[in-house]
Amino acid sequence: MRRISLRLAGAILAPAVLVAFLGGLIVAGVLDFAPKPAMAQPASVPVLSRSKESPFVAVADEVIPTVVNISAEKTIKHGQQKMPEFYGPFEEFFRDFSRNLPEIPFEEHRNALGSGVVIDPAGYIVTNNHVVAGFDNVVVKLSDGTEFRGKDVGLVGRDQKTDVAVLKVNSDKPLPAIRFGDASGIKVGDWAIAVGNAFGLQSTVTVGVISAKGRSGIPLPEGPSYQDFIQTDASVNPGNSGGPLVNIQGELIGINSAIRSPVGASVGIGFAVPVDMVKSVANQLIEHGRVIRGFLGVRPQPVTESIRKALGLKDTKGVLISEVVDDMPAEKAGLKEGDVIVQVNGKEIKDVPQFRRDIADVAPGAVVKLTIVRNGKRLERRVKLAEFPESSQAAVPPEKEHERPFGLSVRNLTREEQKDAKVEGGVLVESVESGSIADDAGIERGDIILRIGKKKIEDLSSFNKVAQRLAKTKEVVLFRIERSGIRMFVGVEPKE
Repeated sequence: MRRISLRLAGAILAPAVLVAFLGGLIVAGVLDFAPKPAMAQPASVPVLSRSKESPFVAVADEVIPTVVNISAEKTIKHGQQKMPEFYGPFEEFFRDFSRNLPEIPFEEHRNALGSGVVIDPAGYIVTNNHVVAGFDNVVVKLSDGTEFRGKDVGLVGRDQKTDVAVLKVNSDKPLPAIRFGDASGIKVGDWAIAVGNAFGLQSTVTVGVISAKGRSGIPLPEGPSYQDFIQTDASVNPGNSGGPLVNIQGELIGINSAIRSPVGASVGIGFAVPVDMVKSVANQLIEHGRVIRGFLGVRPQPVTESIRKALGLKDTKGVLISEVVDDMPAEKAGLKEGDVIVQVNGKEIKDVPQFRRDIADVAPGAVVKLTIVRNGKRLERRVKLAEFPESSQAAVPPEKEHERPFGLSVRNLTREEQKDAKVEGGVLVESVESGSIADDAGIERGDIILRIGKKKIEDLSSFNKVAQRLAKTKEVVLFRIERSGIRMFVGVEPKE
């Protein structure tokens, strides 16, 4: 056998190894001598340009001109400036000294700041009741800087139970008005845009979503008793009250009313009065100056699990009648304490807030069919509703809002207020115009007017009749009032 030298073997293998190595790189794609196509842009990545704005821009452009800034103030008269408390060895001396001080009248000025939204080009504006209740000198400012004040701003009416109020401004041209949305189309998760004057910063726009619907039983200082709130995480802060909550089409879906927060500012839990409730209340305030509600005459309470077991009910739906008011529709129709109302006109009742709303939404004089459970049996009763007895509280004739006899703004007392004060009839003083003759006489907010001259004051209507006549007299008019349980006379003297 012939032997091959090592040098010859190396010469033969080296080119073969090199060729194999280069071939492997080509196969692996490391060396690619083929021409490369131009790199394409990913089709899924949107390219923003000036022609493709955020949809919120169009919403803001449409809604901001309809939103107004509302500011108001009230002056509270006090009889005497209190001295600070002193403690220590001279405590007795300073206490005796303060008792002998003469009365020094002083004034306390309080301001309110909120928002509103134009709902009619004629100048009707919706806001919250708590923004304007008890305040004077209301100023409405449009987004373009136009201001309305004095006699150019009137209170059409307000409704404490829903925290809705309507103002009217006298404008020489039509105002931009918001479009109403459809309440039935509101869904949890939809976009929600709040517009208002947060902390006095006019035309602030914030964005969030609808967090929940039908919220009720929320303890709020404003205390609306008819609650069916829309909850949103769109930032709502002090100053937003009364401003609109709109959808992505720029349509009104609610009026921002309150927040829940441990710090007094937005933490993502805001509440708005839903648009269907706003429309209903606003229309009645504009048409009647008040909200007319149906009244059954019962005191309802929730059906708890323990009550359900005790009464042998299938579930906790419905409301339990804890009290039937004497000589009211429920009593006349035969309803009794212990009855459970489970349906109104065939509609199932889930809880107390819904029951109250369903009854209130029925016009007085209409007949409703109630399905009740009594001793385990289902019964039906037909009841002709009366008018809610406190419906006339908020009535303020639009054209006479600026005419306040003696400088007084008053309302009817509720039955509870009459009972607590142990009076029959009378009217409650809500505000006293600073510098008016009633103010000079010492009449204060919270006083109950029982008599003017020789005329007994039964209600708001009798007050208006007597006050309008006697306010024009040149003689001193004697008022009989009650203040903190003490009855007294006050002489109201006309100015020269």
